[in-house]
Amino acid sequence: MFSHVMLGVNDMDESKKFYDATMGAIGYGPGFIDAKGRCLYRTDKGMLMLSLPLDGKPACGANGGTIGFSVESTEAADAWHAAGIANGGVTCEDPPGPRGNPAKMYLAYLRDPTGNKLCALLRF
Repeated sequence: MFSHVMLGVNDMDESKKFYDATMGAIGYGPGFIDAKGRCLYRTDKGMLMLSLPLDGKPACGANGGTIGFSVESTEAADAWHAAGIANGGVTCEDPPGPRGNPAKMYLAYLRDPTGNKLCALLRF
């Protein structure tokens, strides 16, 4: 359904380090900086893009917004979460683990260095 997701960031170097680590933990290569200074993570199904806000104002996390990344295993979700914490992210919500009764998902939540809320999700 989505062609891309664009996230505003305040510090491109800090954000690229965070996203290179978290995306790498779930099997994606490092992002690259394009001619406009944006950082792109491309797949055959879509793209995650990071950009300094065009209006020159500070970027901020969307209140109530979450970007979710599909993962293939609970181990991948945990590796994604650990990579994020080690690279400037902050854990949020409950610790990584199963959700639902009975459990139908495994979720891990982080906030990136700008405050954007992210989730790694595995559906059982």
